Amino acid sequence: MNHTPHQVAITGLTKRFGARLVLDNVSLAVDTGQTVALIGPSGAGKSTLLRCINGLNTFEAGEIRVGPHVLRPGHDHGGAPVRQVRRVFGMIFQDFQLFPHLTALENVIEAPVHVLGAGRHEAARRGRQLLQRVGLGDRAGAYPRELSGGQKQRVAIARALAMEPRGLLCDEITSSLDPELKCEVLAVLEDLRRDGLTLLLVTHEIGFARRAADRVIVLADGRVVEEGPPNEVLGNPQAARTQRFLSQLLM
Repeated sequence: MNHTPHQVAITGLTKRFGARLVLDNVSLAVDTGQTVALIGPSGAGKSTLLRCINGLNTFEAGEIRVGPHVLRPGHDHGGAPVRQVRRVFGMIFQDFQLFPHLTALENVIEAPVHVLGAGRHEAARRGRQLLQRVGLGDRAGAYPRELSGGQKQRVAIARALAMEPRGLLCDEITSSLDPELKCEVLAVLEDLRRDGLTLLLVTHEIGFARRAADRVIVLADGRVVEEGPPNEVLGNPQAARTQRFLSQLLM
């Protein structure tokens, strides 16, 4: 197990899509067991940052350290460092990405069986426990089409947890849900936070960030413009760009 203080350490991360500079020399760190909310205007590079950490996007400059594993420019999407990083950090997407032809339980056990080589019986036992944990113990046999958006997102969380990660990268996972369903998913995240899982969340849920995050990082125009405890960043922001972003949210 990694005992260094920073579970994620990003230095000088630069990412372009063609001529467009999406991440401009970004550096930040996330400590083991922390919940960090990444906020900022649309197009700021927040989702791209998570995709770089997870190895889904390559980058032009900088370095990403996740525990002892290091990603550098031009890494191989299927290479050992990316696979190792994905074992440490699960990723949950805005659009659930469940297999429509598999039940909730089958979605949860797919990766442990095929990636980790777990026995199907043991994977199913653990899968049922995880569905119970996210409040879906009675929906193991349901297909995604039979589930609400909030239920699908909770299956996606259980699926990520089935790989026994040390943390989760959450990419605006409540943005397509109505308020009641958002509360279901955010309650699960708060429960995971209490269990000591490291969480890095791209979110527009400022109330959740204020209540549950240890730190808030504001990303705008591809750069970190402000970071600190939620009561400081959200209650008394110092950067003009943060002030403008928050004032637009509250209009």
